[in-house]
Amino acid sequence: MSAPPISLKATGRSRRRLFADRAAVGGAILAALIAVGMLAILVGSVLARAFHSLTWDFFTKGPAVFGQTGGGIAPALVGTLLLVLIAAAMAVPVGVLIAIFVSEFANRKVSAQIRLWLDVLNGFPSIVIGIFVFALIVKTKFLGIGHHQSVYAGSFALAIIMLPLVSRTTMEVLSLVPRELREASYALGVSKWRTVLSVVLPTSIGGIVTGTTLAVARAAGETAPLLFTCSIAGQLINWDPSISVASIPVTIFTYSESPDTALNGQAWAAAFVLIAFVLLTSMFARIMLERSRRKLGRV
Repeated sequence: MSAPPISLKATGRSRRRLFADRAAVGGAILAALIAVGMLAILVGSVLARAFHSLTWDFFTKGPAVFGQTGGGIAPALVGTLLLVLIAAAMAVPVGVLIAIFVSEFANRKVSAQIRLWLDVLNGFPSIVIGIFVFALIVKTKFLGIGHHQSVYAGSFALAIIMLPLVSRTTMEVLSLVPRELREASYALGVSKWRTVLSVVLPTSIGGIVTGTTLAVARAAGETAPLLFTCSIAGQLINWDPSISVASIPVTIFTYSESPDTALNGQAWAAAFVLIAFVLLTSMFARIMLERSRRKLGRV
């Protein structure tokens, strides 16, 4: 007598579980499509308004003076580059050293406290940081820099914003370094600090670059701190960090409030340039992070 055929069709509780699983997957896919769609709509909308202003003169010339037409944001591009470079020079070494101390030398209690305060600093409103730097450097004479807006003041504010991002990302990457590498170095008689410098850091350099890139992308788009620390600028390209310079975020804010429709178009164009920079740097950071993870996975 042959056995009855076995049915693989879900019934009862299995059917409900299968339906719930498909509903959850479908909801997740829908949410992802909505997020990507909103990004595409945002970028497309900005590009549509900015397209006619994206000319060669827009990238190579300064703002148009009274009675002239056209003009560009070359001083703002240079100013943003100067601000971000100095801010990165301030934040990256300190952030990496904090991450090394927390990950390699601090005990568990101290490590937990530092991580907590870094997370708190990361959630601080940027306008509060701008007011703090204004009171510390611009309003008072701090280290001989004060009494006026400057690149140093703006970069210091951006460095405060970048610091927790660099530190937390570096901590996560350092935690991915296999413990066997450290133990092998210790077994050869290498001291702990030499192990960190010669083994741990070279292995995790890709992740450190990723954290730095993400921090730069965020700092480049900050407006509120620069309104207090580096917003009074002239019409010419300037490389002197002791005085205030133009920047893309402040230029967008100023031009968008102007009654001149040509300046409104340049505000949209500057916004598109900033969006493109953030997108490209974020993509580069993700690529570097994946390469770093694959490298650590092969170790």
